[in-house]
Amino acid sequence: MQSRLTPRRDLSQRDLEILKDVVLAHIVNAEPVSSRTVARFGRTGLSAASVRNIMADLEEWGYLSQPHTSAGRVPTRDGYHLFIDTLMQAEQVPEENRLYIEEHLRESSSDAEHLAGVTSHLLSELTQQVGIVVTPQPGKTVLKTVELIPLSGRQVLCVVVSATGFVDNTVIETEEPVGREKLIRISNYLNDNFAGMTLVEIRDRLLAMMAEERAQMDEVMGLTIELARKGLAPRAGQEVMVDGTSVVLSHPELADLVRVRCLLETFADKARLVQMLNECIKGEGVRVVIGEDSDLTSQLDFSLVATTYGTDQVMGSLAIFGPTRMEYPKVIPLVHYLGKRLTRVLKESLSES
Repeated sequence: MQSRLTPRRDLSQRDLEILKDVVLAHIVNAEPVSSRTVARFGRTGLSAASVRNIMADLEEWGYLSQPHTSAGRVPTRDGYHLFIDTLMQAEQVPEENRLYIEEHLRESSSDAEHLAGVTSHLLSELTQQVGIVVTPQPGKTVLKTVELIPLSGRQVLCVVVSATGFVDNTVIETEEPVGREKLIRISNYLNDNFAGMTLVEIRDRLLAMMAEERAQMDEVMGLTIELARKGLAPRAGQEVMVDGTSVVLSHPELADLVRVRCLLETFADKARLVQMLNECIKGEGVRVVIGEDSDLTSQLDFSLVATTYGTDQVMGSLAIFGPTRMEYPKVIPLVHYLGKRLTRVLKESLSES
């Protein structure tokens, strides 16, 4: 897991224990935590008055905040990061959850699009937060096969299957109707000459072919280049699969209708969602983004726990998105495990194809 926080000052072991107790109590109860509650844990052997003084210091140092004068305290962004980086004891993903994940991923392994959707559902189901999976960037898609199928009139369906199993369909309009046999010949030519190349490489090669062969290009080659140019062009953006929006609405943090509206607007603009997710995911391992760490999480005062997946290179990302009061000891190992398992299943599916 990527670490991002260096404590602003040397905290004593007692300071750290009290901060840890506040975080754990707030995660469970979703309420500001009082000094009396922490003292009742009995782990530090301090009175409520002594605990109150230390909590006041932690607030002054930026690790806790007090929503109201008479209320207890809640962890800040820095408080959560310090807990995650130095105090948290990560849990093992339970064996029954591992078996459950394995069963569902294996059942979907022949269809990468469905596999991504299943992964987002598993993330949500096992954490009661929003599960997100971002599919590979279109320009990096490596072509496995392309099939051109005649539709009615002058329309042709171009079915592109990537090396990792993701499928993309595009309807192409031609100047004249094209017969099935000619489309089969063109499909075979494209598969023989472009399989194994990325869509960006294919686009560049097609542009070069158009320049090289413009003078002597015959009808079939001209049609081949035109169909490939339209059907194999890299798409504008990545796809994002979101599951569990209705689940997260049950959290007390979403009792405010303004925040509900903001949440729904965040997921409605999928292009912006993908952009913000990509900005959050940098480097390897699991990334934890909290509150003001990014535009995505600051809008709702939410957290994002995310990692990447991919066979030989980064293909996409998967994440948990929800209120900052989430079970990080459980969520972080689960996100890491699912990222590794999704990568493994995609790699095995690729080697079998």
